[in-house]
Amino acid sequence: MNERQSKLLKAIIDQFIETALPVGSHHIIEGGMFHVSCATVRNEMRLLGEEGYLEQPHVSAGRVPTAKGYRMYVQQHMEPSKAEKQVRQRFATLKEQYFHRKDQERVFDAVALLAHMTPNVGFATVPHKHRVYFLGLANVLRQPEFQSNPQLASGVVEVLEDHLADVMESLQADEKIRYYIGEEHVLPQIQSCSVIVTEYTVRDQKGVIGVLGPMRMDYEFNTVALDMVAKFLRAEG
Repeated sequence: MNERQSKLLKAIIDQFIETALPVGSHHIIEGGMFHVSCATVRNEMRLLGEEGYLEQPHVSAGRVPTAKGYRMYVQQHMEPSKAEKQVRQRFATLKEQYFHRKDQERVFDAVALLAHMTPNVGFATVPHKHRVYFLGLANVLRQPEFQSNPQLASGVVEVLEDHLADVMESLQADEKIRYYIGEEHVLPQIQSCSVIVTEYTVRDQKGVIGVLGPMRMDYEFNTVALDMVAKFLRAEG
């Protein structure tokens, strides 16, 4: 195989990889890489076919690479450095998406831990999103003060489903355990409740995790539970 045939084979394979269509001599000439006639290109393509590097699916169609042609391409013409930047960018994007998803799963798992450990609602702001995960609503609705006052229970449900993200933005949170009890809440619907919050960090993303329940909640137990889950989150991040 001479140098021109080698370059022609590479051009045909590059074109076929991009389009998945048989490559004709006019495509090669239009590409501007070969300053020869169409007849010359056709003759070279015929020779490459006779040597087993190309095949012609149909009489009137262009050529496509054979396995032998691809082997020659990989051995002599492939330049990984050209694709490296594109591959790295794609990998970086997919890796970040993967870790975003894992961050969110980790926070959701922490909320689930809280909801199982306490008879209250566990909640946390979601990394990378203006959302709040919460679990354990049934825990709260089983509490006597909410069973005896459906309107009170309805207000708590409304806050959890529609306003919890806004509530979180209005609360100060850091690595200390902080308590918001009764009238300290901005929203009247949860002034019958207490909220305990602390800050967590997962891969440099800060968020708030906490417990919401009636003012009658077991503060000591909930404080220990929240502290343990928050430390678990920080350690995992």
